[in-house]
Amino acid sequence: MFSIVLNVIGSLFHFYVAHRLYRLDPVRTRVPATAWWVGAVLLWLVYLAGVHLGDEAIDWRWWPGQFALTWLGVMFVMTLCLLAADIATGFGFWWRARAQRVLGIAAVAGVVLAGFAIFQGVRAPVVVEQEVVMPNLPAALDGIVVVMVTDLHLGAQRRADWMEDRVAQINALNPAAVLMVGDQVEDNPLGEPRLATALRGLKAPRGVWAVTGNHEFYGDVETTVREFEDGGVRWLRDRKVELAPGLVLAGIEDVGSRMRAGGTITADLDALLPASTNMATILLSHIPAAPVIDMAAARGVGLMLSGHTHGGQIWPFSYLVQHRFPQLVGQHQVDQMALVISRGAGSWGPRMRLWQPGEIVKITLRAPRPADPT
Repeated sequence: MFSIVLNVIGSLFHFYVAHRLYRLDPVRTRVPATAWWVGAVLLWLVYLAGVHLGDEAIDWRWWPGQFALTWLGVMFVMTLCLLAADIATGFGFWWRARAQRVLGIAAVAGVVLAGFAIFQGVRAPVVVEQEVVMPNLPAALDGIVVVMVTDLHLGAQRRADWMEDRVAQINALNPAAVLMVGDQVEDNPLGEPRLATALRGLKAPRGVWAVTGNHEFYGDVETTVREFEDGGVRWLRDRKVELAPGLVLAGIEDVGSRMRAGGTITADLDALLPASTNMATILLSHIPAAPVIDMAAARGVGLMLSGHTHGGQIWPFSYLVQHRFPQLVGQHQVDQMALVISRGAGSWGPRMRLWQPGEIVKITLRAPRPADPT
């Protein structure tokens, strides 16, 4: 079904862009119509073949699959720019003296924006710093640093060598703990022995912890779990641990997987935290689902970490994603709980991001200040 949707949407974008570009005099006067449209159809067939093959296989099939997804992203950005020009000029029926120029500027803008989006998608994630005051955090833990990394989407696009570079980035932040908040893999287990070596390079005295995201369940989740365990990663699958004296770390399984199995969206959290806690508690939940956020705040969680939204990844999808997840990205306050949502270190689908690059989040925890004497 998903491939059918990509076929239809991608085809519409492709032929709309081809049609509008051929309206430009510099193109139409230099390229015969037959050659242009034969080339457009051949490129479209390559796109369809790539969608069919997919990009999740970690072999030669990745190349046509990734071409298809990238082409879809490029055509989407081009369509936005060209459609804006067409609306401004009434598809050439008014403002005729300037219609060609406006369309040409839109075409150049589309190419530039698509190129920038690809650059933002392939560049190394940036480090974003957050400071969070946690209720009940012991004074002895004031200033402790945890690093949050989510939506790595390791797979054909990002292999163990890419992860090695992320390990170096994370280690440079001197974290007490590393928290991996779901979608560590694109779909299938990575299947590279080198991954375990890379993960064992993480230097975090209080451990490296992970929860599952929806993409782990699109493949063989248990094999993925073992791959990361071989690298020293410990999974919080509906369980909690004492990260440090007075600081609890809890993690729930991907809520989507539970709902597909017939459960409710908050059942796991309800079992994990059956009553309000007076301990400083960090909750890892890949999807920032509103019922989970509300229950976590009501149960006394001081900090909830999530990913999944990608910050919208390619503008203006951010507005659509925000309709589903109002707290799209960054730090938000929900009663006494801080909610931090990361746009992720990797990307899904086309390796493109418009406007923001991927991120790794450094979080400094602060103990509440004593009340001033009155």
